[in-house]
Amino acid sequence: MFCPDCGTWNRSSAVICARCSHELPEVSDAPSEKPDEEMDLLRRAAGGRYRIFRRLATGGMASVYAAKHVQLGRQLVVKVLLGHLARDPEMRERFKREAEASAQLFHPHICSILDYGELETTVYLVMPYMAGGSLADLIVRGGTVAPAVAASVCAQVSIALDYAHRHGIVHRDVKPDNILFDEDGNALITDFGIATARFHQRLTMTGRAMGTPHYMSPEQAMGKMVDGRSDIYAAGVLLYEMLVGFPPFDGADSYSIGYKHVHEDAASPDIVDSRTPPALAAITMKCLAKAPADRFQRGNDLSDALIAYLSQTAGGEALRNAWLSRRLGITPTTK
Repeated sequence: MFCPDCGTWNRSSAVICARCSHELPEVSDAPSEKPDEEMDLLRRAAGGRYRIFRRLATGGMASVYAAKHVQLGRQLVVKVLLGHLARDPEMRERFKREAEASAQLFHPHICSILDYGELETTVYLVMPYMAGGSLADLIVRGGTVAPAVAASVCAQVSIALDYAHRHGIVHRDVKPDNILFDEDGNALITDFGIATARFHQRLTMTGRAMGTPHYMSPEQAMGKMVDGRSDIYAAGVLLYEMLVGFPPFDGADSYSIGYKHVHEDAASPDIVDSRTPPALAAITMKCLAKAPADRFQRGNDLSDALIAYLSQTAGGEALRNAWLSRRLGITPTTK
């Protein structure tokens, strides 16, 4: 069992904790599953500041655990770099840069990093718990997202990206998995692990594409230097997927997907699904322009276009007014 005081794993027959010597609770049956070694290492690395409960998910780079701050009682999420990656100096540095990049940003639609720690091969980040899940979950459950909601989510993401860009940070991995919702349904962007920042030296040489293929801009797919307009392209892919249920390009491998981003034109969302409002489809397609100069030049420009669209819709106007009042401190005017 895990010691409830220090988190150390002990044999089921143990009476006191081998580490802190506190008395252990009685158990009726021996545990049927092998203890989570990574969780045990994480508990040791955290040094008793956080109570680690269970593993929530494991991805290609990290595992995510549910936790709570011992002193404050706040629900948290702890993201732990996978052990084999933690032994790679470059991947370890990327993980650290996620904390550094996010630490520079204070915005209501950017998920903050609360703590960072290392102990031998255990490297972790601590973030707030987001009760609303991810945009990827929302798309999977519903297939698509209602146009007014899609516009609102993308507007929130866009102003967060604008803020990051003004602080010299380009996200480079905007995708549904990296958009989280709080308990009130507000969207927050997370995971700046491969972000480029003006206060960082480059980890990779130009010519190596970093990111998720389905959401890469043409210039990113070619391994070129990118700026904030690359994130605008990814936001357009995000909006496209919310509207029709899938991204504009797919393929057998990352190379074929990247080729389509560079050389092929996406079908407009209102052609793919006639229920898509043409005005929202036009905004989406401007984001997906091949040349950065033909896209919205700033996240706030995209957000303004989406808010203007919401203002023209019956259900969207109420959504737009509530969002502006709550997040920007603006009292919306009514027509």
